Amino acid sequence: MFVAVVGYQTVVKKNKNLYMVQDLKGNIRVYCRIRPVFSVGTNNTIDFIGEDGSLVIVDLLKHQKDGRKVFQFDREFGPTATQDDVFKDTQPLIRSVMDGYNVCIFAYDQTGSGKTYTMCGLSGGSTKDMGINYLALNDLFQMSNKRKGIITYDIYAQMVEIYNEQVRDLLAEDSSTTKYPFSMIRSCGSENGLSLPDATMHYVKSTTDVFNLMKLAELNGVVSSTAINDRSSRSQSVLTIHVHGKDSSGSILRSRLHLVDLAGSERVDKSEVTGDRLKEAQYINKSLSCLGDVISALAQKNSHTPYRNSKLTLLLQDGKTREKLKF
Repeated sequence: MFVAVVGYQTVVKKNKNLYMVQDLKGNIRVYCRIRPVFSVGTNNTIDFIGEDGSLVIVDLLKHQKDGRKVFQFDREFGPTATQDDVFKDTQPLIRSVMDGYNVCIFAYDQTGSGKTYTMCGLSGGSTKDMGINYLALNDLFQMSNKRKGIITYDIYAQMVEIYNEQVRDLLAEDSSTTKYPFSMIRSCGSENGLSLPDATMHYVKSTTDVFNLMKLAELNGVVSSTAINDRSSRSQSVLTIHVHGKDSSGSILRSRLHLVDLAGSERVDKSEVTGDRLKEAQYINKSLSCLGDVISALAQKNSHTPYRNSKLTLLLQDGKTREKLKF
């Protein structure tokens, strides 16, 4: 018992220094990842990438003065950045999940821009192509094993999608209930901290366990072909890892890691969608707009945050989120 207590005190002291650095970086961070140019003859619009997070874009159709736009990010990853490069700066967030803080990581851009590659990697690809989901989960389980004898963890996984403002369970074994919409999203302040108490939750012991569940979820997710992307996600996919821990003193911690693969924003005149696909695009764009409103309100520390304007923001609402990281 003495060894466990000393070990726990060491963990607390080490993490105190870590969180001082994390707080200086801010609780909401926006990273920019620049996709490589794949098509021959495509013009490069990137004019400058600064070490301070500044990015200069050039519109080649406008005059030089009017065509230059400057953006500021917390960090940028150039076209040659690897999946591991992208993950390294997010790695400290995983430690905070294991210490009882909620974290949300998501990728945002137009359809076909590579969001799913950043978050999930290539299906059937090599280890170097693994996305943030795999690397984050692998790190989480490694940390859980390292802390055995100091903190005992139980880890669970849920995966849902939000399709046309309906929340659907992607891990239900009965296909007839997979697409049943959940109408009830509970406050995370409830006793067990679950946002969707009726969604299937699996106890997981390894990254492999989670990825087997993700393969099932992939089969149940909604994708369609558009003029821009032949496999366009038509829903917001949310993988939630629930961490329950108990330290040597008997104290209990509960936290969540949300890993979100957002559907891409669309200009319907370019995606050329009609009928059901047009309806989906409208829901997607509205949901992403609501997410932007929430992030803006949090960044400006407004007295009111409009979580209830969409199912996505309501689901991701956490009472003590330490970090929201956006790519």
